[in-house]
Amino acid sequence: MFHEIPKTKPDTPLLDRVDTPDQLRQFEKTDLPQLAHELREFLLYSVGQVGGHFGAGLGVVELTIALHYLFETPYDRLVWDVGHQTYPHKILTGRKDRMDTLRQKDGLAAFPKRDESEFDTFGVGHSSTSISAALGMATSARLKGEKRRTVAVIGDGSMTAGMAYEAMNHAADLKANMLVILNDNDMSISKSVGGLSNYLTKVLSSKTYHHIREGSKKVLNVIPHAWELARRTEEHMKGMIIPGTLFEEMGFNYFGPIDGHDLPMLLHTLENLKDLDGPQFLHVVTRKGKGFIPAEKDPIGYHAVTKLEPNPKAGEEKPKLPKKPKYCNIFGQWLCDMATEDSKLVGITPAMCEGSDLIRFADHYPDRYFDVAIAEQHAVTLAAGMACEGMKPVVAIYSTFLQRAYDQLIHDVAVQKLDVLFAIDRAGMVGEDGPTHGGCYDIAYLRCVPDMLVMTPSDEDETRRMLSTGYHYQGSASVRYPRGTGPGVMISENLETMTIGKGEIRRQGQQVAILSFGTLLQNALAAGDELDVTVANMRFVKPLDKELILQLAKEHELLVTLEEGCIAGGAGSAVSEFLSEQGINTPVLHLGIPDEYIEAASHKQQLAECGLDSEGIKQSIIKRMGRNLKSAIKIAQVTQA
Repeated sequence: MFHEIPKTKPDTPLLDRVDTPDQLRQFEKTDLPQLAHELREFLLYSVGQVGGHFGAGLGVVELTIALHYLFETPYDRLVWDVGHQTYPHKILTGRKDRMDTLRQKDGLAAFPKRDESEFDTFGVGHSSTSISAALGMATSARLKGEKRRTVAVIGDGSMTAGMAYEAMNHAADLKANMLVILNDNDMSISKSVGGLSNYLTKVLSSKTYHHIREGSKKVLNVIPHAWELARRTEEHMKGMIIPGTLFEEMGFNYFGPIDGHDLPMLLHTLENLKDLDGPQFLHVVTRKGKGFIPAEKDPIGYHAVTKLEPNPKAGEEKPKLPKKPKYCNIFGQWLCDMATEDSKLVGITPAMCEGSDLIRFADHYPDRYFDVAIAEQHAVTLAAGMACEGMKPVVAIYSTFLQRAYDQLIHDVAVQKLDVLFAIDRAGMVGEDGPTHGGCYDIAYLRCVPDMLVMTPSDEDETRRMLSTGYHYQGSASVRYPRGTGPGVMISENLETMTIGKGEIRRQGQQVAILSFGTLLQNALAAGDELDVTVANMRFVKPLDKELILQLAKEHELLVTLEEGCIAGGAGSAVSEFLSEQGINTPVLHLGIPDEYIEAASHKQQLAECGLDSEGIKQSIIKRMGRNLKSAIKIAQVTQA
């Protein structure tokens, strides 16, 4: 057991001998508990150096070792679900020496990634995909006549999503040869882990029991109703001791629950199950943060950790600056304030209570707080149903997760013109979590929805005011805001709204006008100061401030649209479409996220890579205007002098 994260690299003699699972399989089984200890300590150390998720990874150390020890990976397919539980998997599959690059530019990805390693059989971003993907792999193996085995490891939170059950239903229909392992790290399904449960699982998973069961089926099938009676009796007996009746009814052979930290038990059970035909389901109970005392006591708080800072030398302590609120904190405060004013407000989130900062709202208004678990589609249609009855739903959801509920947003909310406010968190690029978690497409996929109000605040105060504006809007509305903190403007304490569809000129310049949508406004102003160009804070993507666009097009030689969203179909496209409709041919330069996936890096690095920092904006304008940009010529003359 560890009480703190090691600051120096630990001594790991066994782990140092493992670069591939083939080398792991050379160990004696008696060596594996010590290997698990070393792997857990190295995981603590490596994540402490770079930051990242580690609570779930600590909980699957023994399971990861057992799977790679018994299955011939990568020939046998191992599909992980919740990607942040795969750090031990990365360490055992040739990436141990690169763990210090985790979640950094050109480093290891935070999640499984197919082009990073042949052992990463399926890329993971959103949850609840493992069973579907594994079923596809198992079915393909059967069609090609290959004897490879397929395992899906799904976290218990992921089992709350309907997609997992859709896949299980189909797997049973296909009688697929695959093993699904439920990593239950929150005791959310069962607490019956103990001697009797372990003993029963040993019996039920044994080859002897399997052969007897199949033999009895053949014999009893010739006697009318005998096999059906025997099957029901077996189900009821198992249901008295284990919670697998649901999975059995879906066509899976259920085993467990077993202790996921008991390596001998894991090895024994997996050896019994790995060659069984048909869909198998193993329920493994683990402890999130296992082996690290603070994480075991607070699994939510230690879901991830930030990079450890070195101890400051005497006299070098950094001054503590006032802490700015994050954008999600602005939302959390607004939600509580508005709930105080309006008893019809309800808050809905798909398992993002902490991330979207609904903790205080949940405490103060428990009857009006609804965490639907990882079920984004249900979250949106639940909101629609509540809106039908006169409630005022606010759906707090990450941009990347709203993608999963797009049909519900259109069909169930927008088409019916229902009052639902979408508070869209993590809009734009999200830094180290990479492209699977980036909110790059919401402007494009929202602005094409009729009557949808799409707002892009530039700072903390505008975020609060736009949330109030969207709340009182008659119809579906959205406010998109990024991860992290803003520029630090003063935030009004009241709940005032804004005039819909009105932007503002923040800096008057010449020749060029930058039309900024969202929190890149500060970068636009910095570039504007250097080049002496006009900067407008557009605020609304839909409806656009058409009068302001016409004015800027009339007074300037070039319009530059700026957004932290995809260029294709984004806010800039809306501006160009409007100008085209009006027959106005003022040139437009679109700056935003290019037509490619932006890999993990710091947010600052990602902005620079896309040319969305102040220097990138400036250089794009200079390149487009060339010698016609008077301010650029003056800057060059001053520099030369």
